[in-house]
Amino acid sequence: MNYHYPFINTPLPYSYDALEPYIDQKTMHLHHDRHLQTYIDNLNALLKENPQYQTWSLEELLYRWQELPPSLQIPIRRQAGGVYNHRFFFDGMTPPEKSLINLSVVREIEKYFPDFHDFSERLKQAALSVFGSGYAWVVLDHGDLKIMTTANQDTPIGENLHPILNVDVWEHAYYLKHYNLRGDYFDDWLYVINWDAAKQRFLEAVKNA
Repeated sequence: MNYHYPFINTPLPYSYDALEPYIDQKTMHLHHDRHLQTYIDNLNALLKENPQYQTWSLEELLYRWQELPPSLQIPIRRQAGGVYNHRFFFDGMTPPEKSLINLSVVREIEKYFPDFHDFSERLKQAALSVFGSGYAWVVLDHGDLKIMTTANQDTPIGENLHPILNVDVWEHAYYLKHYNLRGDYFDDWLYVINWDAAKQRFLEAVKNA
């Protein structure tokens, strides 16, 4: 994600209602146009006041946040993480008719997990385990495919991990349709995963590891 200041809210790669009936149109409107936009506005405001960091890409802000002045480290990490995580999540979904897992992806998963069902169950349990707000992730860690969680808007790239897939488990990602039933939301999200994007991210991660 080689985005630079001033950051803009790029359109979704599909229509707001394209993930129906699994993720509803109103949620996608609010999630993209309100929640993500707020992180973008806040990040731009911070960088406007600190022009010496405007040349840093979004990923640089997350990789190099410890190089920032102490007063900026947490604010920029939170806002940049909110932009990165949301864009990664949105780009990792696709309309259900296009969410087709191919054999090569299954074979890669089964190198690290007993089978695809075991993989999806472990990822679900990770998503359910997040206390409060955060994400469950599939990452490549020094050649190993792993499942992990992050709190709030923390990101794996700050730990030198290569993200492949993430599911947003902040309540605003599912509350309008699924109420407080995070497990039901996860089960529906499985139907809109963009497996082509996940495969491409995996190949890039292997190349750059």
